[in-house]
Amino acid sequence: MVMNKLNHILFGVLLSISSSGSAGDQVPIRIGVQVAGTSGWELSALEHDPQKAVRSFTVAAQPLANAEAGKIALQSGAVDMIVSDWIWVSRMRASGADLTFYPYSTTSGALTVPGDSPIKSIADLKGKRLGIAGGELDKNWLLLKALAKKEGVDLEASVEKVFGAPPLIDQQLKLGRIDAALNYWHFAARLEARGYRQIIDGKGILQGLGITEPVANIGYVFKQGWANAHKQAVNDFLHAVENAKKQLCSEDQTWRNVIPMLKANDHATQDKLRQRYCSGIVQAGGKAGQQAAERIYRLLRELSGNRLTGEAAALQPGTFWTLD
Repeated sequence: MVMNKLNHILFGVLLSISSSGSAGDQVPIRIGVQVAGTSGWELSALEHDPQKAVRSFTVAAQPLANAEAGKIALQSGAVDMIVSDWIWVSRMRASGADLTFYPYSTTSGALTVPGDSPIKSIADLKGKRLGIAGGELDKNWLLLKALAKKEGVDLEASVEKVFGAPPLIDQQLKLGRIDAALNYWHFAARLEARGYRQIIDGKGILQGLGITEPVANIGYVFKQGWANAHKQAVNDFLHAVENAKKQLCSEDQTWRNVIPMLKANDHATQDKLRQRYCSGIVQAGGKAGQQAAERIYRLLRELSGNRLTGEAAALQPGTFWTLD
């Protein structure tokens, strides 16, 4: 019932976006959207933008059950754009696909424990039950192991690992069946609002590994050929969502419009979600950022034994889309 209500709220908003203005010269952009994803927040901000009637694009949304469904929809041509990660984009480019990536957010997962937990650091995880959202190739897990190894801790051998879907890991921590959870950022943010503590987040892990330049964890992904054919509309859309991000973080009314999508009635959770979301805003482009991404790529390739990145020795040219 709750999910149906959220679908109605979100896609009612998106329908009004796609039907606004004169569609004669506007390029339709079909976006695959997960109901729980923050891209829906930004599309809501676009809907309330007074400039929407004179845009070069319209937005039509297709609901997605999960991230894998989005990848299938994009590759099959059912949608033009999804939110995904650049590691997957590079791997697909190495296999001949023409996908490209535009940075969205640096916010990633976080290691969270109960407020009264004796765990204060990564080293304190030894002998504990650690819940990990996703599987053995989860990027945060691979990088956390690398940081722990740098600090002299072998997490692979010293913790009891519990892998599972993000909601399951979240529930296991709340029930006390695991001692710590490495989960997606919005689960961690909701827990923080309830008194749980964050030991380290994805950005902190990278900084511990010597990568200090902000690098987007996720972004908008689309086919380069399609984008080249509609470059003005695509770039206008990307500029518009960047502005929407800023509005969500600086204008309270814009933020209030998305609160029904949060599934959070208390102000503490709403405020924490906004805080964590806004801390992840990243400026696209820049040679330093792409060099940092290349370092992360090589590290993840080594840590995963090529299973996450594929066989390509380096990040593929064209992985990142740049605005002209």
